[in-house]
Amino acid sequence: MKTFKIGGIHPGEFKPAAGKAVKTIELPLEVTVPLSQHIGAPAVAKVAKGDHVERGQIIAEAGGFVSANVHAPISGTVVKIDKYKTPQGLPADAIFIKADEADHAADTEKRANPEVKRDKAAVAALDAKEIVDIIKAAGIVGMGGATFPTHVKLCPPPGNVAEVLIINAVECEPYLSCDDMLMRERAEEVLTGVQLLMRAAKVNRAIIAIEENKPEAIEIMTKAAEGMDGVEVMTMKMKYPQGSEKQLIEATIGKEVPSGGLPIATGAIVQNVATASAVARAVIYDEPLIERMLTLINTADGTAENYLVAVGTPMASLLAEDAALPAKIILGGPMMGRPGISLLAPVIKGTSGILLLDESQASRLEPEPCIRCGKCVEACPMGLEPFLLSTLSRLKDFESALEEKVVNCIECGCCSFSCPANRPILDYIRIGKAAGMGIMRARAAAAKK
Repeated sequence: MKTFKIGGIHPGEFKPAAGKAVKTIELPLEVTVPLSQHIGAPAVAKVAKGDHVERGQIIAEAGGFVSANVHAPISGTVVKIDKYKTPQGLPADAIFIKADEADHAADTEKRANPEVKRDKAAVAALDAKEIVDIIKAAGIVGMGGATFPTHVKLCPPPGNVAEVLIINAVECEPYLSCDDMLMRERAEEVLTGVQLLMRAAKVNRAIIAIEENKPEAIEIMTKAAEGMDGVEVMTMKMKYPQGSEKQLIEATIGKEVPSGGLPIATGAIVQNVATASAVARAVIYDEPLIERMLTLINTADGTAENYLVAVGTPMASLLAEDAALPAKIILGGPMMGRPGISLLAPVIKGTSGILLLDESQASRLEPEPCIRCGKCVEACPMGLEPFLLSTLSRLKDFESALEEKVVNCIECGCCSFSCPANRPILDYIRIGKAAGMGIMRARAAAAKK
């Protein structure tokens, strides 16, 4: 079985929701729809207070080339366009929509019985540009957490030619299992999306990479892909962070993304498996990205579920009324997820997981002096020296950190995980990386003058 060569760790699986059927959460009567649910420029609101909108209607248009449309996840009236607080407590713009009982009933029926807008013949007749245009109109983004607009990836810069589509289905983060269950329950839909992405990218080969700890998904996907020209289900060795784009490209096709370069330089376009599913639904049903699967884990009371949730749904509403309160909130997986301070914020396009930790798992151990063991260096999948980058960043020597390629860090957390001294290595590296990127932007701006 294949994997990447440099660094990596083997955290415990900790996937208590694996094998649990996806539960569909009822559409909420009120939603908060952020204008920025993707990497790039925020979308620009195209509705006003008092407007009535339909489920799936564009309510905010992409604010630039690297941006994505935003759609109404429910039918209803625009109550206001105002600030909301992100899970980190920061203010951001959003559209607030409220449904009445008639809206809610109609939406529920349409959601349960979506209308096919393009039959197999119509889908087969679409050319690459038409597929990309549908994806762009549907506001589809990378659903593994990075939320890069999908249509942008499918339009590589001049001089770059795609040769292979890699579907990221490894789901290497502990706790998360929504991609696993998506493949088990919607294999044909996923594979339809894969074939559409192949046509959009103009490639004849696709690799669906799945880690070996998902045998049911591997078996189901392999059987469903039988007879599909150019589509291969590849079983990967378990190794974190194999779901990172650069590591996955190396693991599957044996090519390295050059430092400072784009993945397309290797001839590969990487898309998440949930993104493939969203593409299929956009093409077949004209359904924009207004809901997604996610994993909810609450270690305080043992909750472990996979849910299908509408974008804009308050995260707090996913918990039982008597749910145990967590000591820590993490959005995403425990390794690369981001901490939050509130569950009042809504589910967005990139919410792959909601991890609620009890006190025993939320507290950090006291840091001790570095013992120069080198384990962080061995673990780094980018071949960096985390202890050095951390020290330089802690001392605010950002120029030196930049020279040591701090911006190449993918923030996977392997260094902190492997440190026997419990040092907050990644915390300092993140500070240094942000400062280093600021230096690079300032230099680029000065060079233009």
